[in-house]
Order: sequence, then C-alpha cells, then structure tokens
Amino acid sequence: MDEFVLEAMLPCFRQNFGNASSVHLFGQEARATVEAARRSVAELLGADTREIVFTSGGTESDNAALWGIFRSGYRPGNHIITTKIEHPAILATCKAIESAGAEVTYIPVDSSGRVDPGAVENAIRETTLLISVMHANNETGVIQPIEEISRIARQHGIVLHTDAVQSIGKIPTDVRQLGVDLLSMSGHKIHGPKGIGVLFIRKGTRIASFMTGGSHERKRRAGTENVPGIAGIGAAAKLARERLPEMQSRVAGLRDRLENQAIKQISGGRINGQGPRLPNISNISFDRLEGEAAVIAMDLEGIAISTGSACTSGSLEPSHVLMAMGLRPEVVQGSLRFSLCYHNTEQEIERAIQTLETVVQRLRKLAKRNTNDELKDPSGSRQISNPGVRFIRNS
Repeated sequence: MDEFVLEAMLPCFRQNFGNASSVHLFGQEARATVEAARRSVAELLGADTREIVFTSGGTESDNAALWGIFRSGYRPGNHIITTKIEHPAILATCKAIESAGAEVTYIPVDSSGRVDPGAVENAIRETTLLISVMHANNETGVIQPIEEISRIARQHGIVLHTDAVQSIGKIPTDVRQLGVDLLSMSGHKIHGPKGIGVLFIRKGTRIASFMTGGSHERKRRAGTENVPGIAGIGAAAKLARERLPEMQSRVAGLRDRLENQAIKQISGGRINGQGPRLPNISNISFDRLEGEAAVIAMDLEGIAISTGSACTSGSLEPSHVLMAMGLRPEVVQGSLRFSLCYHNTEQEIERAIQTLETVVQRLRKLAKRNTNDELKDPSGSRQISNPGVRFIRNS
C-alpha cells in the first residue's frame, strides 16, 4: 500500500471515525470522506459519482454483477455468456448460478489469449441476459476487445459486464469509451488497501440489490460503510490517474526488458499471450522446468512470482487460462507469471533475471538427474528437489 494511501486512511481510525450514515457531526464528517473518495474513483473511470458502489473487493463486485442481473428480471431469459479465461470470481459464480437454473456459454480464446467478438455474438440467444468478459487477463495481461463486444451487446439490448480488476490503473479505462454497463475493480490492485472494491453500475441498468438491509449505497449494497477502506481506494484512484503515463512507458519498458533478457539468457523460453497487453504482466514458459519448484526457489531468493493467479495458488490444477489457449501441458507446467508495479526498479529487474537464470539451470540439472534415477529405479515415485523443499509425487 502506498504511503499516500495510508496517510489518507489514518484519520478515519483516529478522529474521523463516525458512521457515514449518521446525521450528527461525526457521521457527516465520515460521509464527506466517503463522497470525496467516490468522486476520485468516478474520475478514474470516467463515470458519474452516482454510478459508483463500494464493495468489499473485486470478488464481491463480480458476484454482485452476475447475481444482480440474473435476479433483476430486466428481460426474460436465463442465459449468460462468459469466457474460459475469466478469473475464478466469475467462473465459480457462473457455476453457482447454473445450479440456480441459468445456462452459461463459455467462449474459448485463440492461441494469443484473445476472445473473438464474433464468437460472442454467435453465442447470443433470445434468452441471453448478460455478457461478462474481463478487460484484461490476470495471468497473461492480454487485453480483450471490450469496445467491440459492447457494440454487439448494445445491438442486442444485453447488459455487458467486465472484470477490470487487473487493468484499472495500468491502462486508461473509461467506462463511456468501453461501453460497459457494469465494471468491477479492487483497491489492492492500485496500491490501495485490501478488502475494498467498486462496482460501476451504469445509470439506468436494472440490477437486483446484492446486500439486503439498510439503504446504503443507493439501496444497492446494505451495511455500514468501510470508511477507512473507502478513503484508501479514493486516494489510490488519485494516484492511479497520475501514474498512468508512467505505467505505459517506464513500467512497460521494465516488462519488455525482463522478457527480452530472460528469453535471451535462458534457452527454451516463450512469451504466453500476444497482442495488446497490460504493461505490468508477463507470462513466460521455459522448457524442461517445473514451474512450482521455480516459484519456491525464487521465493527463497526474495523474489515473488507465481505460476498463475494468486486466487488459485492453492490448487494443483494447471492454469485454466493457458490450457484454454491450447498450450501443451508441459508448456503450462513450466510457466511463470511476473507481475510488476509502479515501484519496481531497473535494479530489481536485473536481479530477477539473473536469479531466474540460476534457478532454471539448477532445476533443469536436478530434473535430469532425477530422470536418470527413475530409469535406474522405476519404483513409481519421483523427487523434485530445490533448496529447502522436496516434492514427492506419484508418476
């Protein structure tokens, strides 16, 4: 979390601690903080302040959008269109809505990781209620053609939602230009606090209330407002607006340097995801590499990377995003996701490249030795070694 954000939040704990829905002075001071943050977020998104609803994060925003439209009754139907590369917050919610009677079509992507707007249009039925396509993928950074999809949705009178949690603050994201009716974002992705998010709801969009109780957030989301979190996301939104040019230039340059040097110095490397991408995400696969072992080995060197989304890090399943792109299982197994930010430096990139080269070479040697051991002792078990950690897996 950025220091500027922390400073904006501290008064909400120390003196400006009132309930933002109370009419007394303390409450009205808190209300002023909430509304100032709402203006800041609205400016970042190109929205009206009345279209901004505060939530507990991106996952709640996604749930609220999908369930809210499904239950709204704005038009007859029970069909939802989404993609195979969505964040688990969308995919798991779609599965839950299916159990409630919905029909969901999961659109594939091409080898570059992009959705074909034509495929979305071909999937539309008379019963289609909602189209939900992420703005940019959280594992590859590939930007989706939301503007084209929005024109299709408008022609058919269908509500369009986009999960923009990964793209906000990285690329310009104007809801009017995108043409979306609903948009999700999260505070911690823009150097704000965790546990706070936003759902943009275009004026006139019929959506069922997603939290019942009081009349908070224009009767959309009941519950006492998280004033410190809201102050934090408001401050983070201000920073995100100011830093957009540097994200597009300096941070994108750091990403390119990381990719180019990694591919040059380490054999058998490839970039996963082509075309327009976010400036801060890189997904690289290396031949003959156990991705999970590389993540742990890098972590022991103080460098945090992943093999996919942080929300699926506890799963042993291969990346559903890379699988949807048609990559071979061994390529998916050797994939690593690097996520940069505004605060990263050239020195950190250089250290990451050199450490990665050392780690990959060491793990490849270990894998080769283990393979030779298996040939000598085909007992049905295999060891994958790395500093401080041992994996025992059944073949």
